[in-house]
Amino acid sequence: MKRLTIISAALIIPLILCTSWGFFAHQRINNLAVFTLPTGMISFYKKNIKYITEYAVDPDKRRYADTLEAPRHYLDAENYEKHIDSIPEKWNDAVAKYGEKKLNSDGIVPWQIQRTYYSLVKAFENRDSIKILKYSADLGHYIGDAHVPLHTTSNHNGQLTNQVGIHAFWESRLPELFHTNYNFVVGKATYIENPLKEAWKIVKHTNTLVDTVLRFESQLASNFPSDKKYSFSERNNTVLKQYSVAYSKAYHDKMENMVEKQMRSAILKIGSYWFSAWVDAGQPELKNLIKVEPKADEKKVETETEKKFLKGFPIGREI
Repeated sequence: MKRLTIISAALIIPLILCTSWGFFAHQRINNLAVFTLPTGMISFYKKNIKYITEYAVDPDKRRYADTLEAPRHYLDAENYEKHIDSIPEKWNDAVAKYGEKKLNSDGIVPWQIQRTYYSLVKAFENRDSIKILKYSADLGHYIGDAHVPLHTTSNHNGQLTNQVGIHAFWESRLPELFHTNYNFVVGKATYIENPLKEAWKIVKHTNTLVDTVLRFESQLASNFPSDKKYSFSERNNTVLKQYSVAYSKAYHDKMENMVEKQMRSAILKIGSYWFSAWVDAGQPELKNLIKVEPKADEKKVETETEKKFLKGFPIGREI
């Protein structure tokens, strides 16, 4: 009989670490956003769908190398103001009120969406195929994060309410288990008049879901048989602890398709931001584009980032 490398209960690895949406969901969302695009865009994006999909997780990888990356993924709304509507929406106003140190601690995701959007506009204007793909993938990631309720609260992993692990449970375990039942036909991308205002609209709606996410799981935990809450599996001779399928289904059902709705919204919004950036750049023909190879120092940064990611030690707080 094969022996497990890890046999002590104390050494069982829990699958409750915080990532953002989880690699699976981020990649699925970016992939499906391609199919919202209009004629004039969709051929280029379909041709490069492998890149758009695989590199959807690059911002998460950068968290292992870049000290400024983590806050780009979240907004701890209550650390700024009691009511999210009281937070200044424009960057300069927020800097004047809070200072950049606080912003880079408590999160800047709406402004990061805006920054990445204008980087994509410039890439379209320059007809730079590599940067179009890079900023499209990055923008999809940040918009995806803005749809995750626990990315809009300081109680981002339930650590303040004795619910540690709920972050990855909601954004990774649930979509991985139940995505095959989701309807991902979301319609076509539409033009966004004000990218920053739209980013805030997304974040503010997402923030309204925080109470439900936490309260429903707490209610379920108090009534669900404790010995049925988790399950264990073996992977590469390592025992992994995770929320059981039964517990996951009970939580998923209790939220009435919230995860599906947020994924659907993310897909459509990502496509709409891509489309809007293309329109704002003058709708350049996406054929015979310029291919500007990354500079030597950029390639070095990418290589170092990958190495640090594989070592598994993210910089900054969990997100």
